[in-house]
Amino acid sequence: MSLYRDVAVVLRTYKLGEADRIVVLMTRGRGKVRAVAKGVRRTTSKFGSRLEPGSHVQVQLHEGRGELHIVTQAETVEPYHRTREDLTRLSRASSLLEAVDQLAQEGEPDRRLFDMLTGGLRTVEQRNPPMVCGAFYLKLLAAEGIAPELDACVSCEEEGGPFFLALEEGGVRCRSCGGGRPISDSALSVSRAVLGGGLNTVLELPESSVTHEVEDLATRALESHIERRLRSLRLLHD
Repeated sequence: MSLYRDVAVVLRTYKLGEADRIVVLMTRGRGKVRAVAKGVRRTTSKFGSRLEPGSHVQVQLHEGRGELHIVTQAETVEPYHRTREDLTRLSRASSLLEAVDQLAQEGEPDRRLFDMLTGGLRTVEQRNPPMVCGAFYLKLLAAEGIAPELDACVSCEEEGGPFFLALEEGGVRCRSCGGGRPISDSALSVSRAVLGGGLNTVLELPESSVTHEVEDLATRALESHIERRLRSLRLLHD
């Protein structure tokens, strides 16, 4: 087995046996990695608390012959104290983790995705803006090259509007082409700003019906791509 070190974010964990845990890591250098953390569920474990979902850590691992690596060391990079003590922050952070877990490929490095995740978690910790999840989802889709077309009708390329959301068709449709569900001009403007370089301005917006509408649009678009529902964000609103 070869030993290596990397920076990682813990995406999720699950129990293994009586004292061990499998941790799913988004690493900067190797993409998504699954590893066994031996004995971390014991009260005497040296690094069990450092391997909770959302932890940003420097890890040392043994690369085994199978799919599972072995965690031998873990040191905290960023503690995210405010996130762990605030339910809304924790729920939003969990939503980012779940989205990345669904998109990341095991063993395929994706530094842009890793940097997006750590940037998103840092934003939740420091500012916790209402639009952080919706904006993150749209940016993820853009990074994948599959952001919804929001500037013109996907059928006839009409740019004037009014538009209706037709994610199954890849974006919006005009009244003449039909189909889709209503979407406000304000929600379209905010979504376009996220995709067009206005992210910082969008993250300053207070919570409103528009931010909820954009978040719903982004969630539906991402769920359509991964073909499953995202649990974390919906639990936040429930």
